[in-house]
Amino acid sequence: MQLGSSDRSVTKNLFPTVCSDNSVNMAAAVCGRFLLQRSTQGFLFSSKAAPAFSSPFLCRAHRLEPGDDELYQRTTVSVMKREQDNGILIHSYSPAGFNIDGNRVFGPCALVPPAILQWNVGSYKDITEESVSLFHMLEPTIEILILGTGAKLERINPTVLALLRRKGIAVEVQDTPNACATFNFLTSERRMVAAGLIPPSPSTALEVQED
Repeated sequence: MQLGSSDRSVTKNLFPTVCSDNSVNMAAAVCGRFLLQRSTQGFLFSSKAAPAFSSPFLCRAHRLEPGDDELYQRTTVSVMKREQDNGILIHSYSPAGFNIDGNRVFGPCALVPPAILQWNVGSYKDITEESVSLFHMLEPTIEILILGTGAKLERINPTVLALLRRKGIAVEVQDTPNACATFNFLTSERRMVAAGLIPPSPSTALEVQED
């Protein structure tokens, strides 16, 4: 094996002569040339590969399926239905109860679209933190709660209003005729609205029909 002058100088630097024996020096020279070739190849590989890995536009040689791609596997989407398909409307009210989309409801009711529920309250005095718990347990959370207190506007316990506001629910307290109209309007606007309604008393209530 013949070494060039440049190889001899590099070999001499890497492996200085430690023995006068020519065979030992020749073995050291062979090892030095081998290491020199390896280091040179490694340098050339790095210089060629660096632009590819530093490119801001990376691409794949083939398209992966969602089950194979790590990025797909780490991505999750949760979709909640925020809008009501067909809101319910109050067509009429009377001292006996309400006509809601053709369903006759007797006594106080809770409207939680699309459900129509009996509301176990006798008067506005029975509107407590417990009786409104249904409204703040809904998911997704309603935006507005309409409370109809009967033939006239009555004062609701402040602790009840404070509880609902802490839950992020705006509260509108009105007499029942106005509460029905407000509920219908907000429903037509596709708002997340619920209502707790007490029928107006017989002495002052008039049955109102809505087309």
